[in-house]
Amino acid sequence: MYDAIIVGARCAGSPLAMLLARLGHKVLVVDRAKFPSDTLSTHFVTPDGVVRLSNWGLLDRVLATGCPPLHGMVQGMNGMVQGPNLDDPLTLCPRRTILDNLLVEAAREAGAEVREGAIVESVIIEDGVARGIRGRVGDVQFEERASVVVGADGRESFVARQVNAPSYNEVEGTTSGYYSYYKDFEATTTELYMGGGRAMFVFPTHDGETCLGTEYAVARFPDFKSDIEGNIMAGMESVPGLSERYARATRTAKLMGFMPHKSFYRKPFGPGWALVGDAGYYRDPLLGQGINDAFRDADELANALDSVFSGKSEFENALDAYQQQRNGATAGIYQLTALLTKDLDPTPEVMAMMAGDPPAAVSAG
Repeated sequence: MYDAIIVGARCAGSPLAMLLARLGHKVLVVDRAKFPSDTLSTHFVTPDGVVRLSNWGLLDRVLATGCPPLHGMVQGMNGMVQGPNLDDPLTLCPRRTILDNLLVEAAREAGAEVREGAIVESVIIEDGVARGIRGRVGDVQFEERASVVVGADGRESFVARQVNAPSYNEVEGTTSGYYSYYKDFEATTTELYMGGGRAMFVFPTHDGETCLGTEYAVARFPDFKSDIEGNIMAGMESVPGLSERYARATRTAKLMGFMPHKSFYRKPFGPGWALVGDAGYYRDPLLGQGINDAFRDADELANALDSVFSGKSEFENALDAYQQQRNGATAGIYQLTALLTKDLDPTPEVMAMMAGDPPAAVSAG
């Protein structure tokens, strides 16, 4: 019998497992992947995310992998380019093959049991309460039970579907895009350009490579797909300095695409279950906040569950506070992203929001 079973071992699940195990709780984390393993990602770790890595004792490990330390961001909005401010706090853009594997190992070192290549086939529900999971590793079936089952299994969360987690504040997806990795693309920090119905990203990452991405309004998908690299080049030519660097670069990996997906909040807890990371809250990847969201939620949920397991708080009270904290922390970026992705052509009002004007709150649903 575990205190917590966590389904999903990437940027939300492994930190949560690590933190709970460090607090003395018995944790099992399972994932269908075997690590190191890649996944679609913006790569961007914000200053808040970097601080959490430091607090967890993992920042030096990430930097030791050769992940370049970055400061500031070049931002171009409707042709107006600004930055970078090299005095800005540290950011990172690690390859997920490296970051996720490091997080999995940190969870193991903390004492969590990590079961890779594990396919979860059902959440055990008894009298309306989640009690555990059934699944298999290869042909070997297993059943495990816990006080809490946590879905850290992404936006298509199997756990969320099994427990019928309600969603709210949904926003239809309006963008698609492609990204890949390039060598010999000169970049010293992250870059984001937006306007004219497209957005372009520059993320310096491991091994001297740079992740380059293009996002565009979904109505353009048929045209874009007919000549992906030609359309990427056309986007680069719209920004002075990008096309020259792109022309000198060599693509080193396949082009990876993503289709539109609705943004949403899900209620992140119920009888015997909880959700963390993209399983509980997802927004268009335009502003690169996903890893930071996962780290923050892992921290907050670990504290909430620790208070429950130690008898300091009732489950409902502790997890309701977790939900309110998450909603308050994400209200502004959620609203801003929804406005930006309508047409990827920011208005002066939206640009003012990006400069820091206070957003409206998000209800708890």
